[in-house]
Amino acid sequence: MRRLLLAAAVAAAALPGLALAQAPAAQPPLRCAVDGTFAPHAFPSLQGGVQGFQIDLFREVARRMGREIVIDSASFSGLIPAMNAGRYDFLCAPTTVTPERAASLLFTEGYLWTELQFGIRRGTPPIRSEEDLRGKTISVNKGTPYEQWVTRNAERLNLTLLAFDTQPDAVQAVIQGRAYANLSGNTVVRFSASRTPQYIADFVLPGTRLHWGTPFRQDSGALRNQVEDVIVCMKRDGTIARLSERWFGNAPGPDQAERVEFPGYGVPGLPGYDPTPQNPTCG
Repeated sequence: MRRLLLAAAVAAAALPGLALAQAPAAQPPLRCAVDGTFAPHAFPSLQGGVQGFQIDLFREVARRMGREIVIDSASFSGLIPAMNAGRYDFLCAPTTVTPERAASLLFTEGYLWTELQFGIRRGTPPIRSEEDLRGKTISVNKGTPYEQWVTRNAERLNLTLLAFDTQPDAVQAVIQGRAYANLSGNTVVRFSASRTPQYIADFVLPGTRLHWGTPFRQDSGALRNQVEDVIVCMKRDGTIARLSERWFGNAPGPDQAERVEFPGYGVPGLPGYDPTPQNPTCG
C-alpha cells in the first residue's frame, strides 16, 4: 500500500511538468511593415509609433488570428526585398497587385480599390487628359506603380521623373514648383489635399483601378489563405467598411472592395490565384 501511495505521489508531481511539455508552444508575433509616411494609410502618431488605416486593419487581423503583431516602418522601396529576405511574414503596406508583382509574390484579394490620380498645386489649370502632361515633371514615391507609370510613358509624353523616398516629399515638390504634378493612389492624393490647402486632387487616369492587397512570399500560401479568410470575415461584418469611412471620410458603396468578396484566394485572373472556394469560420 505504501508503495502504491508513493508511486501515485510521484506521478502527480510529474503531471504539471508533463502538461507543460505537451501544451502547444505560443506562436511568435506576426511581422509586417508599412511605409510610415503614406497617410492616411500609415503615418506618425503624436503618441509615438504609426497610425492609420493599415495599422487598424492588421492589428484587428492579428487579434482575430490570436497572434501578436509587430509593425515596422520603412521606405516602401525596401519593403518587398526585406520581406523576400525573411525579415517580414507579409507587408501591411497597401500594395498594388500588378501582373508583374503577382508573378513573384502571393497576394490576398483586394480590400481596397486603388486608382492612379494626379495632385497639382492650387491655381494650376486642371489636367483634362494625358496630353496636358506632355513635357512636364511628375513627382512620385519611389518603388511604386506610380513610378512605373511615369517611366513607361516618359518617352511617349516627354515626361521627367522626380522620385522621392516619401509621399510627403513628392507632394512638397509640387507645392514648391519643382514638379508639375504628383502621381499617387487616389486615397492618398485625396487625403493630402484635405490637409494641404495648396495641393488639390485632380485627374484620375482612366482604366487604372486595381486591387490593393497583402503580399506574401511564394512559400507562404497557408498563411496567405489564413489572412485572407480573416479579411473576408471583416468584409462580411462591415469592419473594413467602417475603417474605410473613418480614415477616408466616406462610407464605401456595395461595389467597393471593402465590401466585395472575391472568389478563391488571391486576385482572380492573376498569377498566384487559388480558385479553391473560401469557407472561413467567422466568429
